[in-house]
Amino acid sequence: MSTPEDELITPEGLEALKAELAELEGPRRAELSKRIQAAREEGDLKENAEYHAAKEEQSHMETKILRLQERLRKAKVTEADGASGKVAFGVPVTVTDVDAGREQSFTIVGPTEADPGSGKISSESPVAKALLGTAPGETVQVDSPGGKRSWRVEKVG
Repeated sequence: MSTPEDELITPEGLEALKAELAELEGPRRAELSKRIQAAREEGDLKENAEYHAAKEEQSHMETKILRLQERLRKAKVTEADGASGKVAFGVPVTVTDVDAGREQSFTIVGPTEADPGSGKISSESPVAKALLGTAPGETVQVDSPGGKRSWRVEKVG
């Protein structure tokens, strides 16, 4: 059971977070440390633009590392379960925008994994909320900025 603190995420999303954190904590941190050391060796730090830029970048990177660690701590991996035949988190779905007659496919993922250009929509989006739990053949109404839209589920999984 998830809590409001949990961040729903797919197994792939979890691996991507871990990889990003490993990159920042390993090679990126080492490279930045070398840049700071090289800038220090240049002499007067008060007017050393390279040193100050590298220190600022280090601060941003450390903040990003802390945020990633927090996201990993809150991550609740949710496996895709398409066995029910209903629209579910992490399960590919094909729908038709009834009003436009346009078919599209996407996967409902956690908000931090969402990337509409890659066919991943946030579980917190109006479309995802309306579609979750529906089966092929069902039609849902979704309030969108352009008005109400009708979406028909064509295929799940």
